[in-house]
Amino acid sequence: MGLRRKLALIAGVYLIEGFPAALFADVWPVYLRESGVSRATIGAISGLSAAWALKVLWSPLVDRFGDRQHWIAGAGLVIALALVCIASATQDIAIDAYSIGLVDAGEEGPANATRVAAFRTALLLFGGGVLFLPGWIGWHATHQLLAATALGLALFALVTKRVSRAAPERRRMRDAFSGWRAHGELPAVLGFVLLFRLPDLAMAPMVAPFWVDGGIPREEIAAVKAGIGFAATLAGAAIGSGLVRRFGIGRSLWLAGGLAATSNLAYAAAALAGGGRGPIFSASVVESLCSGVAAVAFMSFLMRICAREHAALQYAALSSLASWRARSHARSQESQRSRSAMRDSSR
Repeated sequence: MGLRRKLALIAGVYLIEGFPAALFADVWPVYLRESGVSRATIGAISGLSAAWALKVLWSPLVDRFGDRQHWIAGAGLVIALALVCIASATQDIAIDAYSIGLVDAGEEGPANATRVAAFRTALLLFGGGVLFLPGWIGWHATHQLLAATALGLALFALVTKRVSRAAPERRRMRDAFSGWRAHGELPAVLGFVLLFRLPDLAMAPMVAPFWVDGGIPREEIAAVKAGIGFAATLAGAAIGSGLVRRFGIGRSLWLAGGLAATSNLAYAAAALAGGGRGPIFSASVVESLCSGVAAVAFMSFLMRICAREHAALQYAALSSLASWRARSHARSQESQRSRSAMRDSSR
């Protein structure tokens, strides 16, 4: 199969992956609040997102049984009926493993640039884009349309190209990490996943408050992130793809990690300049651009080190670890802000 056809398939399956994620993050909270659900309850419901972090627990089933397309389509059917987070997380497992089985060595750069572009497009289309529909056709018709979309995406998954699977005896869960352990690579892999992009991830929870403190209205923030930020991320993904193809994954990770850290310097420069639209918007463009570069290099690394026969479990484990790290930083920053606010109020 040619690279262009592979990229088209990857774009399709990552549109599928972004569909439920966008609904959960952007559409559900608006629908529930407009339906009279309390903010506290909506916050509690957001805890269902733990399914994405815990997907490693059932990922061996995707490795062991059935075709990846069947898992994707089956999860899509459940999503069409109930929009369940566990089904979405299961779909993620199968899509990531399917992509790893589809891509050959040396194709990781363009494949992951396509993944970033398709997933971000899905978030924009099925997240903010869907919120226009209730005003035109009402929430009931919107839900019916979304269910029909999920079914259509499930049917698309069923007709995608099948990837060859290893014999069942090579897909045993107990052997999933034996190769990394045998070569002493497991601690290095886990350490790298935890530490890569640590500086800019630690900064991420402070970006939105910085925008607000700069006096920028939330409508303007949304417009910039959906417009300029989206375009900058895609440009960064394209640059990341070029770096991976030209320099290889190892050297690209060094370059991408260094670029990602510069986003902190961009916001520091904006703060020194006194904020304002120009410096803050410029920093946002730098952040989105560098994030796109780093995402492609990082995902290319994960794709390269995962064995095809254990891709579901290995990729789910590493991506869950990265997700846990990001959530941990976000909670830590929120806790620090809360303590600072309490100290200020007591003075």
